[in-house]
Amino acid sequence: MHLSGFIVTWDVDSRNKSLCGRLHRFIFGYILNKNEREYRYPGFIERPGVRYLGQSVVFVIPDLLSDLRQFLEANRIDHVTMTASLGATIFASNPSRRTS
Repeated sequence: MHLSGFIVTWDVDSRNKSLCGRLHRFIFGYILNKNEREYRYPGFIERPGVRYLGQSVVFVIPDLLSDLRQFLEANRIDHVTMTASLGATIFASNPSRRTS
């Protein structure tokens, strides 16, 4: 499977714990335990067409780019967007990480 889209990188000051936490929850999601119930809120990287490439780097398809950029801009997080394409996954050591 070939995907066309964008690589987005960002830079956030690690001393700003509040902003780092907000960014982490947006990108990776979170789980809230309340009254013996678990509520799971998926992160941006769990959306179809998004691939986590590494620290502060994701690949995103065109339809989802505005969602990511709106979050980054609303939180005044410096970021860079560049065009990119990804080929099919040819190996994943962890079966849950397979994308095609």
